[in-house]
Amino acid sequence: MNDAMNIGPVELVVLAFPGSSVDPEAVAALQNVVERGFVTLLDLVYIAKDADGQVSQIDVDEDLTDIGLAILSIEAKALISDEDLDVVRESLEPGTSAAVIVYEQTWARELASTVRGGGDVVLHVQIPREVVVAAVEAAFQ
Repeated sequence: MNDAMNIGPVELVVLAFPGSSVDPEAVAALQNVVERGFVTLLDLVYIAKDADGQVSQIDVDEDLTDIGLAILSIEAKALISDEDLDVVRESLEPGTSAAVIVYEQTWARELASTVRGGGDVVLHVQIPREVVVAAVEAAFQ
């Protein structure tokens, strides 16, 4: 991602897990979409809250091996704000952890760049999963 104007949609997602490590299957699935070129990881912060409520944090530039995230290839861009992290810290239940990830939808990079040549992407909204599931279920009744 060398050209700052040639960027697809960028999103922040928080993946929460029971315990103090990330689910290896989730990491493998994420790595798969990265390797296939669908997304580019831009930033990552791992947060865990132990049973006593103590919070620990590991940033992308630290060793991610112990939490199971070392396999991920990340172009750290410091896009996760302190406010984002505060929300995650406050919402985590004791004995859980979360990976806060910022990623570019690389698959949409060419489309967004082409549109910007004669226009602009003026709205990008992610429809909540539960809304999509309800609509699909209603369509098949």
